[in-house]
Amino acid sequence: MTVDDANPDDGANPDDGAEPSSARPVHSTPHHEVDHTAEPTDDPLAIRLESLILGADRRYTPFQAARTAGVSMDLASRFWRAMGFADIGQAKALTEADVLALRRLAGLVEAGLLSEPMAIQVARSTGQTTARLAEWQIDSFLEGLIEPPEPGMTRTEVTYPLVELLLPELQEFLVYVWRRQLAAATGRVVQAADDEEMVDRRLAVGFADLVGFTRLTRRLEEEELGELVEAFETTSADLVAAHGGRLIKTLGDEVLFAADDAGTAAEIALRLVEAMAQDTTMPALRVGMAFGTVTTRMGDVFGTTVNLASRLTSIAPKDAVLVDGAFAQEVIRTGDAPASEAQAAEDVSAAAERARLAEKEGRIPGEERPLPTYRFGLQPMWQRPVRGLGVVEPWLLARRGTPSS
Repeated sequence: MTVDDANPDDGANPDDGAEPSSARPVHSTPHHEVDHTAEPTDDPLAIRLESLILGADRRYTPFQAARTAGVSMDLASRFWRAMGFADIGQAKALTEADVLALRRLAGLVEAGLLSEPMAIQVARSTGQTTARLAEWQIDSFLEGLIEPPEPGMTRTEVTYPLVELLLPELQEFLVYVWRRQLAAATGRVVQAADDEEMVDRRLAVGFADLVGFTRLTRRLEEEELGELVEAFETTSADLVAAHGGRLIKTLGDEVLFAADDAGTAAEIALRLVEAMAQDTTMPALRVGMAFGTVTTRMGDVFGTTVNLASRLTSIAPKDAVLVDGAFAQEVIRTGDAPASEAQAAEDVSAAAERARLAEKEGRIPGEERPLPTYRFGLQPMWQRPVRGLGVVEPWLLARRGTPSS
């Protein structure tokens, strides 16, 4: 919805319908050339739906909206671009809601609560997230629009009442989920050891990748492929959330997840492999994980740790989990895995000896130091060069015992 810089004499009255003269030269904003072909639709149903969803009718050109909000045209353009809105030239397509949104963002900057770059980031992160959400919801509801509940009804007759019924419920649900997620994210941040760790945090990061997905794309019909990807993403999202991790993003045949500790990430990775192995319709899965400092931005994660996890995924065997040395040392440190199988055997032998002595002395076996309960096992693999990261020593992560329900 961004536009070129307008002449301040154009559109002085929001209701007068004035447009910039076509004789004037068009000056693009410093960011990119303006696409004036992105004109708002004039389809009657689309306009009715837009008015229903936005809660207001079209009233302002972009310049008029910016001026009414008390925001410079340059800043308004940058906000709109960040939110992902199309350039519309000086068409009258904006509403009171657009004016209010500009006022709020600009007000946060003026009050010193957000810097201007931070306000742009807020606009961009919100725009990108909600754009994907809106596309997904429309795709999900499309079947209901194509197949009317009553014979003879047109899509036009179905769409408007369906949106009218869903809109308030979806809005309330969106706000509820957002508040829940915001509370969880805030809780994680305030527990950080220091201010620096709030931004650059030590996390376990993992990629889970479907093996042979490219071949599948050539063999499966589009609908079958879509169902497979949806099942994979759904299963992954559910398992990651249920066991205390966070799904960072999905990439069709791959998911990226993170957890605050290596033990949680290890449990998630093995659960994912086990779940895919039990589903005969799914390809094999491979997982790569690393532990270390991670930079978080706009809900995504970056840095060497993330790159290493991605590289480990590419060399992981089918139905297996590879981790880096830092990850292996972390699960050893926390007692989730023994340093070696020899160490585990020594622990068992020592525990047996303690039990024998306790029985001999009439004490309860194990009351001084019980046998360690290792959840995972680690097997060192051959060192190998990893593109861009030098030589690494992967460790094969496996489960010890039966997974709990």
